Amino acid sequence: MLRITELKLPLDHAPEALPEAICARLGIAPEDLISFEIARRANDARRKSAILLIYSVDVTLKDEAGVLARMAGNQSVRPTPDTEYCFIGTAPVNSGKHRPVVIGAGPCGLFAALILAQIGLKPIILDRGKVVRERTKDTWGLWRRGELDPESNVQFGEGGAGTFSDGKLYSQIKDPRHLSRKVLTEFVKAGAPAEILTEAHPHIGTFRLVTMVEHMRRTIEALGGEYRWQTRVTDIDIHIAPDGTRSVRGLHLRTGDYLEADQVVLAVGHSARDTFQMLYDRGVFIEAKPFSIGVRIEHPQSWVDQARFGACAGHPDLGAAAYTLSHHCENGRTVYSFCMCPGGRVVAAASEPGRVVTNGMSQYSRKEFNANAGFVVGIDPERDYPGHPLAGVELQRKLESLAFVAGGSNYQAPGQKVGDFLKGQASTEFGEVLPSYKPGVHLTDLSVCLPDFAIAAMREALPIFGRQIARYDHPDAMMTGVETRTSSPVRITRGKDMQSLNTQGLYPAGEGAGYAGGILSAAIDGIKIAEAVARELVEVAV
Repeated sequence: MLRITELKLPLDHAPEALPEAICARLGIAPEDLISFEIARRANDARRKSAILLIYSVDVTLKDEAGVLARMAGNQSVRPTPDTEYCFIGTAPVNSGKHRPVVIGAGPCGLFAALILAQIGLKPIILDRGKVVRERTKDTWGLWRRGELDPESNVQFGEGGAGTFSDGKLYSQIKDPRHLSRKVLTEFVKAGAPAEILTEAHPHIGTFRLVTMVEHMRRTIEALGGEYRWQTRVTDIDIHIAPDGTRSVRGLHLRTGDYLEADQVVLAVGHSARDTFQMLYDRGVFIEAKPFSIGVRIEHPQSWVDQARFGACAGHPDLGAAAYTLSHHCENGRTVYSFCMCPGGRVVAAASEPGRVVTNGMSQYSRKEFNANAGFVVGIDPERDYPGHPLAGVELQRKLESLAFVAGGSNYQAPGQKVGDFLKGQASTEFGEVLPSYKPGVHLTDLSVCLPDFAIAAMREALPIFGRQIARYDHPDAMMTGVETRTSSPVRITRGKDMQSLNTQGLYPAGEGAGYAGGILSAAIDGIKIAEAVARELVEVAV
């Protein structure tokens, strides 16, 4: 089978145009094409008057070897890559070793547990939150009534923070082993639409993610995995040998239990601040890393569709339009769009009392009125929070506390219209764009919630982004603060063996450890971590 890439066709092409394009590209007669299937589909909307669909297809031919030899050197025609996942080995029936433990049931922990279970290692999964259905009720408690459960919310519980998001399933990471295919295939088995295997920018949405993580939990349990909910790890037992070598021996749990463990996957997510503190107190190597701060910005989705697709806005093959923006400012800062959610809403994402955090979410249909995205400024430890590995955490807390007060100290979020933000004056009434954040938005001046350098950079970027996406800087566009959880503020550094630099048996993983950003990259990291754990416990297949 051969893969052909960069086949470009008009948006409304006829069905027969694709096989015709395949034959034209390969220089073959129609009867020499046995079959084809779409491997990937994207769109090119740089010319709104002539939007193109771009295909990668896998083809079966009568003479594949001859065609490949004739087209040697053509980078768009190659053998189809083998994307089948291969397990590194199988666990022995009775190894005599402790079962591996996975802390966290977000995308990273979920796939670490799945791979371990499929290998036969019967992992124990600990999560401080609740099963996804109960967690959803608690999350709605904050959104509808302003009642926060610090252990069950957007950040904590089955499915992790990705459950209450747009469900984006694409990433910029390098993936030479095609581990993303394993992730997407498992998601389809769990109920995701098959189109995620071919779309260039697939997404699922919150409601579908809920049923999928339930299905995957049942799969892991059927393979011998064991979940323990509402079980926060309060301390880690580290043995220090006479030569100074440190290794994990067990975990102390909030339930009062002690769990013996030699291999612990640390997939706690980017908001497990108490866990970061505990690890630091226990001497686990941890360092501050860059992240970003800012707000969520909202526009009517119709504005974005028109700006991106012109007269083709609303076309069923295009869906709701997205955007990616970036600007390097005069003060040395970079402002960029983050986690853009077409046809979605801004959601309350706090996990600590007395603090306000925003995030974005969409359903699979992406049919809600507004588009939203993070509008954020990059920051780094050396300039902005020097001197301590956990200083970034304290900066997040400071900004979130300021936002809580500015919003009225009741979990409403502080908000401001773009026009007022540019003028440096507080907003007093809503305009054409109404905010979607619940439990509500309190109009104010967002400059009280963010550093001066961030405000200056955002004011510089807004009109520039408005030249790229029409009406992006419309005076009535709505900004809601604060966005502080763009990524983990720490990195729990690991070595080539995927273990902590100074604590054997501890495997920092995913977003919380600073090694992923988003559902797909976190899931891929979970697979890699599971393989590293398994190498210590099974005979690796040759």
